[in-house]
Amino acid sequence: MKFKIPMFKIYWDENDVKSVTDVIKRGTYWATGPEIAKFEEKISQYVGAKYAAAFNSGASALHAMMMAHGIKPKDEVIVPSFTFIATANAPLFVGAKPVFAEIEDKTYGLDPQDVKKRITRKTKAIMPIHYGGCPCMIKELNEIAEEKDLLLLEDAAESLGARIGRKTVGTFGDSAMFSFCQNKIITTGEGGIVVTDSLETYKILKLLSSHGRPETQDYFSSTEPMDYITVGYNFRMSSITAALGISQLGKIEKIIEMRRNIASKLDRRISEIEGVSPMLPPERYYNVYQMYTIQVNDRKDRDGLQRHLSKKGIMTKIYFSPIHLTHFYRNAFGYKDGDLPVTEDISRHVISLPIYPDLGDADVDYISQSIAEFFRGEK
Repeated sequence: MKFKIPMFKIYWDENDVKSVTDVIKRGTYWATGPEIAKFEEKISQYVGAKYAAAFNSGASALHAMMMAHGIKPKDEVIVPSFTFIATANAPLFVGAKPVFAEIEDKTYGLDPQDVKKRITRKTKAIMPIHYGGCPCMIKELNEIAEEKDLLLLEDAAESLGARIGRKTVGTFGDSAMFSFCQNKIITTGEGGIVVTDSLETYKILKLLSSHGRPETQDYFSSTEPMDYITVGYNFRMSSITAALGISQLGKIEKIIEMRRNIASKLDRRISEIEGVSPMLPPERYYNVYQMYTIQVNDRKDRDGLQRHLSKKGIMTKIYFSPIHLTHFYRNAFGYKDGDLPVTEDISRHVISLPIYPDLGDADVDYISQSIAEFFRGEK
């Protein structure tokens, strides 16, 4: 179905086109050119981490992050069920077990109090997400991780540029992953990156991304045989992708400002409608609004609103339906309805509306007016 207002549109300019074109016209080093190291350096500087390792997707980056931190079979990693499925699958990639904890209703991130209850002697790490561009209660989770001597791994896929006060998302834990999939704050189409302050972790990440081969020289331009010191994968980000990432990163503050301005307009309009409420982050939480999610008081109204908006040509999505209730997790682990009542309840009431830098005032008006129509009974 083609929507009048889609969930997202990619923000791009001619510099993006030129950056990719320059690499293509170079006629070489499309896979392992200098753009990759440059992109990694720029991301690490932007986030405030010492090192960054680029990958061909966010899921690949999560997989490598698990391995780099020694997550292994029989370990447990505490994750939310209210997230994209890659978060929960990442521990499974290395034979570990994802353990679901509840979320709280302020940021839709892991609830620190419930996380405490889920810790066992097998727990190796806590891996929260920063939902839709809003930091989770990461300070409280960091305190728990330090107290219990656990790893804190941030799935910051949706939240590049978000911060609490002056401290940026991605710098609270041991490592963090950011995604550059097409609907993220900046995009390379597909791509991901892991940031860390640990040189040892960084070196392992780089080995894993390229077949377990130390990159002492470029494989494609060297006549020397190269050694392989561990099992690795072809998780590399290409030069073309990295060039696009560099160009996109140069616009990130403008993109975030545009998103926050649109979110502010939607907040004002949505707050005036009885039956629905916007998600308002805690004080000093800087939300970059990769998604714009609202809560509908009644679950039936939520589903009805989604149908109504679709008829009006406005795309919406439910971010997220609980992972523990998917076919795979029900069958593999025996999860059932009621296992995470808070998560399940929140999931029944949320709906994400379109948001992207080019969403105009007329579109904001149309979206909010269409929602108001529904709650006035004009369905």
